[in-house]
Amino acid sequence: MKTLRLKVDAENLGTPEALEALARAAEILRGGGLVAFPTETVYGLGANALDKAAVERIFEAKSRPAWDPVIVHVASQAMLDGLVKQIPETALKLMEAFWPGPLTLLLKRTQAVPDAVTAGRPLVGVRMPAHPVALELIRRAGVPVAAPSANRFGHVSPTTAGHVLDDLDGRIDAIVDAGPTMRGVESTVLDAMARPMMIYRPGAVTAEQIMEIVGPVEVFRSGPIPEICETPTEGLPSPGVGIKHYAPRARLVLVEGRREEIGKRLAEAACTERGERLGVMLPDGIAAAQEIAGAEIYAWGRWDEPETLAQGLYAGLRALDAAGCTVILCPLPQMEGIGAAIRDRLLKAGSRD
Repeated sequence: MKTLRLKVDAENLGTPEALEALARAAEILRGGGLVAFPTETVYGLGANALDKAAVERIFEAKSRPAWDPVIVHVASQAMLDGLVKQIPETALKLMEAFWPGPLTLLLKRTQAVPDAVTAGRPLVGVRMPAHPVALELIRRAGVPVAAPSANRFGHVSPTTAGHVLDDLDGRIDAIVDAGPTMRGVESTVLDAMARPMMIYRPGAVTAEQIMEIVGPVEVFRSGPIPEICETPTEGLPSPGVGIKHYAPRARLVLVEGRREEIGKRLAEAACTERGERLGVMLPDGIAAAQEIAGAEIYAWGRWDEPETLAQGLYAGLRALDAAGCTVILCPLPQMEGIGAAIRDRLLKAGSRD
């Protein structure tokens, strides 16, 4: 299979080139094909969510196990008709506050949603992306689009079209290339039917922001994270739960500490990894000690700007992989705001150690 690369300028969707590219991608989706496309978080791998065979092709292309559910993307609240049975008042408040945006809500699904989408579970994750290209593509396709991240299962999520092609070139029908994504980490996943509501995956919409709208929420705490090859006895309750994920090829070593301690902690970790090709996710303003002076450095962004760290997280891990690093040293941000999402991804990516 040859993967089409359809380039679109997100700021000029009315050009003949953009219109032609979006029309072609929408046609592929309607016909049961697979199209990778940008959202504000990461690139997703889309298929018609109501077409069982098309959804199953996502799992085949990604080598994704059937027990891991996927999220359905819509371009309007009206597209939820036929997908979900009911929308609680609290969920409507959250849609008003955060849609379009990086918040996925778990709601009771209808029988029209294939089991492949939800791993056989009664709730389906739905969200309305904030990226103009994603919204226009879904509108033109005229169908809800099931779309996990557009990468091989367990690997670092993609934030550029090049990342997608590194993993899936020749395995999918097309990719809509609209440049780098804006947020860099996946959406928050919230069970809107639970009381209190449950955050299964922290993301770009923080727990603090959600609580301002609907009051107290709980955060899911999983047990030990199994290796990819282990098979749960039933479908997972949410995407991104209880599985090792987001991992570079290099071994990821995580470093904990306050800002003033990060340089020292990285140097200590480097001393234990002699003989390895080291890569370092190094925040701006952190002195690179002699012990890491010879390492491949990725300038990660300001430590006190977690949104910038989130945007560069996956790009940095992929860049250090591409540089041939065998070990990547990475500090863990504080458990505040979007820092919680960054920590979640890093802890899953480094869970083998």
